Amino acid sequence: MRHYIVLAVGCALAACGSPERPSQPPPRVVQGPSLRETAQCQADLRREGVDFQPLPDKQFAPGCGLVGTVKLLDIGVPTTNLGAVRCGEARAYAFWARNAVAPAAYQILGSELAKIESMGSYSCRNTVGTSGPVRLSGHATANAIDIGGFVLKDGRRITVLNDWASADPALRQFWDVIRRSACRRFGTVLTPDYNAAHRNHLHLEDDKAGFCR
Repeated sequence: MRHYIVLAVGCALAACGSPERPSQPPPRVVQGPSLRETAQCQADLRREGVDFQPLPDKQFAPGCGLVGTVKLLDIGVPTTNLGAVRCGEARAYAFWARNAVAPAAYQILGSELAKIESMGSYSCRNTVGTSGPVRLSGHATANAIDIGGFVLKDGRRITVLNDWASADPALRQFWDVIRRSACRRFGTVLTPDYNAAHRNHLHLEDDKAGFCR
């Protein structure tokens, strides 16, 4: 009996071979597009004359990583501060910039587009400024791009922060045209009309959510 008690106490202290701490769940590995989808996307970019560099897949913090991403080198319209972008997002962005933003600048504002100012693509973080459960942002998988402004060849700089609510009818038409085009190309489009967190940028995300605000 005494031997049994000693054994029981020993088991309690040593957890009878069990780990001292409960095992942690495995990291959330980023699941990106299939190899076939990425290959088709890259073929689409090449067919449209978009110069890009495929990037290696990388996993970072849980839920954060780069899968099926590219770096856009030349889409016909210079874009600042743009790093790794998931290929489908890059395709939607390149076609939007070339076929919507550039023509709208010329036809509505009377000047060719010199460059688009982005606020980046990849960032391992949660969504901001929204209610409900906390979830990772599309930026955590490089599947979103934030656009802060546009520079025209005549020297004008148009920013979301300063000009979104402009009284100038040409500017208002410009914003309306490029937003409607973005809503047809991206799954989620968030503007200053959505919340204060987006007062200074357009959030463009290729997620097939069908949400435009």
